[in-house]
Parts: sequence; structure tokens; C-alpha cells
Amino acid sequence: MDEVLLEQLLVYGTVFLLCTIIIFFYLRKKKVKSAKTEVKVQVAKEEGLYEPISLYPHIDLGTCIGSGACITACPEKDILGIVDGIATVINTSNCIGHGACFHACPVEAISLRIGTESRGVELPHVNEDYETNIKGMYIAGELGGMGLIKNSVEQGQQAMENIAKNKKPSKENVLDVVIIGAGPAGISATLAAKEHKLSSVTLEQDTLGGTVYTFPRSKIVMTAPMDLPLYGKAKLYNTSKDELLQLWKKVISEHDLNIIENIKVESIVPIDDEVFKIMTNTGDEYLCNQVLLSIGRRGTPRKLGVPGEDSQKVAYRLLEPEQISGKKIIVVGGGDSAIESALLLKDDNEVILSYRKDKFSRLKPKNKEKIEQSMSDKSIRVEFNSNLVSIADNTVLMKMEDEDIEIEIENDLVYIFAGGELPTSFLQNAGVEISKRFGHVMKKHK
Repeated sequence: MDEVLLEQLLVYGTVFLLCTIIIFFYLRKKKVKSAKTEVKVQVAKEEGLYEPISLYPHIDLGTCIGSGACITACPEKDILGIVDGIATVINTSNCIGHGACFHACPVEAISLRIGTESRGVELPHVNEDYETNIKGMYIAGELGGMGLIKNSVEQGQQAMENIAKNKKPSKENVLDVVIIGAGPAGISATLAAKEHKLSSVTLEQDTLGGTVYTFPRSKIVMTAPMDLPLYGKAKLYNTSKDELLQLWKKVISEHDLNIIENIKVESIVPIDDEVFKIMTNTGDEYLCNQVLLSIGRRGTPRKLGVPGEDSQKVAYRLLEPEQISGKKIIVVGGGDSAIESALLLKDDNEVILSYRKDKFSRLKPKNKEKIEQSMSDKSIRVEFNSNLVSIADNTVLMKMEDEDIEIEIENDLVYIFAGGELPTSFLQNAGVEISKRFGHVMKKHK
């Protein structure tokens, strides 16, 4: 009996010891991971990447159980991590609002928010049907705070379904709907309008694709499939801008959609009988029963306001970098768009990057690494604390703030990436209410 008891004690002791060892190494591994995440958070804070600049995940620390499902679901790297058994944000500035973390959390500890307690974001008032405070005027996509392409496509379709439900009796020379903006939300809405047999026209101030078109040609813009009206599921994984645009062009051509490019809407004026008058920079006018705004948050590219900026050699987006060679180029700006453009141009051209501040901040890790390497090998000349003063046919005048001098530089092309001017005035003139939101929870529309 004593021998049996002794054997049982040995078995129990061995199991206990093994469990203790497993738990020890498990806790040790968690502690090591936690310490690494804390270091990443500190680096993110130092590099200005910790604070969000658009849609981001907000974690309820009292609810989070540290399952790590959000980290696994996130298609980006180092947006989320675990510290002391609780999820935390890391490089929040790099979050592009997939929302996968929100859906993956088993205890609903994550909400998608825009704006922080200290940094507000101006957003238009939109109800669950995407309708603004102006009856018959709708907003979908990036302007409403949801910038991810897949989300924008869904919103454009859903908004048009609501517009179709509220279809008004047909009137002579009055369209059912005018869609402003031919980005992801606008193209999706245009297809949905056709599907619902609504008379429509889509007006785009730039070129098909909106903001997406300004990305460098090889930039990956889609990492998950999406449903397009009249097309069905588009199976898109690691899809480039060019591939996505070709898909859109194919669908638009097949369904003979009425999309007019390079026409800017100057104003939207409600007139009698709830009809809207749309006035453009070309002098064309459109009358419609309802309006869908699917423009980007950046609105019109911000200009420097210097002499010569209206020259044909000045551009605010880089479209075909592979066709540019042997040029002396100035790239203005210190954000990801400026860095990516300079990197694309450097191999076949002489590139100077002019940035008004003394160092880069909020850059994506790969861009930061590449621009530092280019500065080191001198394939790109970076001038911090500098501003363009004027632009001439063959030169530019650049002021070096540190030395308080102006220098003349030979130049063929100038690319300006100074951000965009929010379309706040345009919306307010149309009567749309706008509020600055602090930590605003973005709810999924029906």
C-alpha cells in the first residue's frame, strides 16, 4: 500500500513539476514579449508614430483579456501588441483602419475611433443611412472617416441603396442622383446607381480612382476581397493600384457608366422642391434630386503659394515615375507620399528632397529605413529646414532657414506633397454641419 501511495506521489510530483516548468517558461516568454512590446511603444512615441492620425483601434483595458486575436487578425505589422497581458497600441499612426481587430476580439474590447482626447478631427454629421443634416445629401467613404478601400466600397453601395429607397418622381432635366468623386466609394456608388436603374452622373475633379490614383504605381492598395455592384466578389490579394484601376475601368466600360473626369464641383445649392443645383468650374450645371459626396478628406492639394507655382513643370502627384529619367527634380514634403515619390525617382534622376522641418516624423518604418539609406549613400540629397521661395523655367530659389540664405538650384521638375486642404468650407457652404470630434466612436452603418 505504501509503495502504491509512493508511486502516486511520484507521478503527482512529476506532473506538478512539469506543469510548473511549463508555466514558468510560458510566463517568461510572455514577459520577454511584453518587454519587447514596451520598447516598440517607446520607439513609436519617440518617432511620433504612437498618436493616431486617422481611424484607429481603441482598447477598453477593463474588458481586454489579452487573447492576442486582434494582433493575429491585423494585416499590418506592429499596430497592436501585448503588455502585461493586456493589448496596447504601438505604431497607431500607421493604422489604415482595416477593422479586422475590432471583428476578431472575442470580448468586444476594441472600438474603432477617430480623433483623440487632445487632437480632434472635423467630421460631417451623417446618420446611419449616410444622410447628412441636409435631406437628400449623403456622404460615404473617406470623408466620413472610413478611409480603407474595402470599407469605402461597401459604404458607397450602401449609401446608394438608401438613395434608391428614397427615389423621387422623375422630372424633366433632373437626374435622380449626382455622385461627386470617383474614388472607391464613388465608383461603387455609380455601379449601384446603375444596378438600381437610377439616372446619374459622376463628377471627379482629378482622375478615375481619386486618392488611389495618386499612389505610386506599384503600391499595394488591397489585401482582401470585396463585393462590387454588378460585378460580384473581386478576389483581390496583394493587389497594386494599377491592377485595381484596370478592374474598375473594365467594369465601368462594360456597364457604360457616366463618369466625367477633370471637372471640379464648385458649389451645391438646394433649390425649390428639394432639387439640388450642382455648379462646376467648367460652367456646367446639373440638377438632381439627391447628391452623394464621396470625395476624399484631403480635398484639393495644398499649394505653397510661391511665384511660378502655376508652371507646367509643377505637379502635386507622381503618376508615371518609370517614364521620367535624366531630370533634375525637387520633391517638396516630409511625409510618406513625398518620401515614396523621391525613392521612385532617385535611380534615374537627380533628386533633392526639400522639407521645412529639421527631421522626419510619422514615417512608415520601411520608408524611414529607405530614406535614411538614400541619405547615407547620397542617392537623394535631403535639405531640412528649407523652403521653396520661387520657381522659374530652369531653376528654383530655395531658402535655407538655418543659414538664412537663398540659393538658386538648376531644376526641371517640381513635385509638391504638402498635404491637402480639407473640404470644410465646401461642405459648410452646402449646409452640411461639421463638428470636431474627440475620440469619436465610429459605428458600422446598416
